[in-house]
Amino acid sequence: MGSVIMDLEICVDSVESAMAAARGGAERIELCSALSEGGITPSAGLISAVRTAVSIDVFVIIRPRGGDFVYTDHEFEVMQKDILEAKKRGIDGVVLGILKADATVDRERTRSLIEMSRPLQVTFHRAFDVCKNLDLALEAVIACGADRLLTSGGKADALRGMEQIARLRQAADGRIRIMAGGGIRTSNVKNLALRTGIREVHTSLSTKVKSTAYDGGPACGPLSDKCARFLVMEKDVRAFKSRLQAIPLEDSPEVSVQ
Repeated sequence: MGSVIMDLEICVDSVESAMAAARGGAERIELCSALSEGGITPSAGLISAVRTAVSIDVFVIIRPRGGDFVYTDHEFEVMQKDILEAKKRGIDGVVLGILKADATVDRERTRSLIEMSRPLQVTFHRAFDVCKNLDLALEAVIACGADRLLTSGGKADALRGMEQIARLRQAADGRIRIMAGGGIRTSNVKNLALRTGIREVHTSLSTKVKSTAYDGGPACGPLSDKCARFLVMEKDVRAFKSRLQAIPLEDSPEVSVQ
């Protein structure tokens, strides 16, 4: 019996977290800012600094704001410009997603951004999980030309969406890589992998770190936790990666896909 060959992607918002993810054995990072908003496009300075600091794959999220994934013409223009700026900085891929007001994939705009992103890899992010019909959305994302789909199976987290993730993986039939994300931890990734058959996982593994500068002082802006921040720790990434490497190889997931 061998081991499942699985890729680990860590979501980060700082140079320190990117370096910890790389040292811990992650194959790829998704670089964002404002993780409290679900992640938006990081600054050019942060992209450049992270690219210099790590040699693993760096994917940059292309998302002009928090909230929904229905964008105005101005916001779409921002996304186009952000892709061009990110490409100049030697990254390996981008992460994006655009929907229409009826909760379907905006094929025209998504395809346009994917074509603009080449030769970089493209991941369609969890805007997918907002879509009303995931089967139709999967076909739309494939038709747009994305290389990878990040999904929790349309549920609040990947554990609740395991059956749907397994079905999506089967329906994709090798036409696009399915990556599970949402609430995945060291304690549950084995069960997820065996029950879905996925070979790529996305997680943040972030730890809250209190500020020493403001300890005991007033809150920093609107924050109620005295300017605490979240960092990825190398030891946590190593533990997660070790768990992935210990998962026994299974030819087919345990979930029955109807």
